[in-house]
Amino acid sequence: MKNKIIELLKNSTSKLVDENIDIYVETPKNTDNGDFSSNVAMQLTKVLRKNPRVIAEEIISNIEKVDYIEKIEIAGPGFINFFVNKSSLGDIIKVVFEKQDKFGENNSGNGEKVLLEYVSANPTGDLHVGHARNGAVADSLVRIMKLSGYDVTREFYVNDAGNQINNLTMSADARYKQALGIDATMPEDGYNGKDIVKLGQVLAEEYGNSLLEKTEEEYYSFLRTYSVNYQLDKLKKDLTDFRVEFDNFYSETSLYTNGKITETLEALKKSGHIYDLDGATWLKTTELGTGDDKDRVLIKADGSYTYFTPDIAYHKDKFDRGYSKLINLFGADHHGYVPRLKASVAATGYDPKNLEVLIMQLVRLLENGQEVKMSKRTGKSITVRDLIEEVGVDAARYFLAMRSADTHLDFDFTVAKEESSDNPLYYVQYAHARICSILRQVEESSYDINKYNAELLTDEYSIDVLKTLAYFPEVVSQAAKHYEPHRVCNYMQNLAATFHKFYGNNKVVTENKEQTESYLALISAVKITIKNALNLVGVTAPEKM
Repeated sequence: MKNKIIELLKNSTSKLVDENIDIYVETPKNTDNGDFSSNVAMQLTKVLRKNPRVIAEEIISNIEKVDYIEKIEIAGPGFINFFVNKSSLGDIIKVVFEKQDKFGENNSGNGEKVLLEYVSANPTGDLHVGHARNGAVADSLVRIMKLSGYDVTREFYVNDAGNQINNLTMSADARYKQALGIDATMPEDGYNGKDIVKLGQVLAEEYGNSLLEKTEEEYYSFLRTYSVNYQLDKLKKDLTDFRVEFDNFYSETSLYTNGKITETLEALKKSGHIYDLDGATWLKTTELGTGDDKDRVLIKADGSYTYFTPDIAYHKDKFDRGYSKLINLFGADHHGYVPRLKASVAATGYDPKNLEVLIMQLVRLLENGQEVKMSKRTGKSITVRDLIEEVGVDAARYFLAMRSADTHLDFDFTVAKEESSDNPLYYVQYAHARICSILRQVEESSYDINKYNAELLTDEYSIDVLKTLAYFPEVVSQAAKHYEPHRVCNYMQNLAATFHKFYGNNKVVTENKEQTESYLALISAVKITIKNALNLVGVTAPEKM
């Protein structure tokens, strides 16, 4: 309806001015000011040099008569307020029924090729709550962007090179030998978790002493690969159980073996963006217009690469693969890394504006209002697995996605497990389950929801529901455009509220068959929309609660 009104205003204003103007249509909070309102008359004041109320009158006189607009009024200094024919709002039910699980679909992405990189945890330990928020937000964003017509690829960057992997290998070596009864000391920077003890036991059970018969080079190469894969398989299992999926797991080591790093350094040399100083090789990040405060070392004096160097090669490769937009979800501690990363994109010949970095702020876990830092099960930091076992995947996913990623999040276990309206997820899922219950009660009857009469859906509560339903595709589009999955959660709260209010004021099943069919059609459309919205944030829609 908003788009229809914008089109009416464009056609009308084109008769007053030659130039194209951006026309905005809003929904007034006070329905006395109409269902939709535009300030286009005020926008044209400077161009037409007339009083905006006069301009508004001219615009209205040029608007063609349509059956879905009941009346148009001028308010205040020149706002144009549109009052929609109430029965025309019922058309949205037909759209929902036709689209079913595709309702919400839009083509705002227009097929743009986008690569989302997220989680990308080091394969040296368990996923923590920060990774959980990263995964929940990113996976939701992927679902939303796909429904909005973007061509999205999901990628996990595997940090399988560098010192942390050397430490993992040496830790596995010590635990393997200890499992065989051989005296071995853990390295100073080793990983002392129970998972590495388990890794050593698995190696001992599977291979016995045979690994020790390999040459030293073969032995450590095998341990390195096995340990990374062992840890990565655990991460993949946790992510899958958390309903977070990936298309690619991109190995950092591959950048070394396939020559991508050498190729990138050569390109940077040719472009004149690197220089040598004090035996090291530097990138001129301060000259690349992204706000970095100092140049960055690529190759240290000892000839080894900094961790920044493979990152540059990786992001160059992303663009080389044909993606026009890159989106990275980083932890809060990576905020200072963004300017240099954008500078490296510019240095490799790509537009840094096409790299979007979303910084995930911290999560504080609470129980009964008190901060919780340790797992009851292990006595250590709370992991994704702990989160799933404590509140379930649905609650964990919803609570982690329902606030803007750039704000700190308080996650209260007590609220997440409550079966009351204080629990925002329960509030939404209960609306879906309640509708399913009503529909089950009448499934043996002769009601035909496809025969609904929109003229019987003009009471204020039905109108509120219809308007809210109609906004869903726009909410999805805007959530995709601004990379903000929490907009979908906000929408669900609003839709559930309008449904509960409707249900509290209208008897759905009545002796009037036509009225009942119309109400059943309305709530069926709500059911479909809630399920679609929940799916966008990776949450189920239970039919019974």
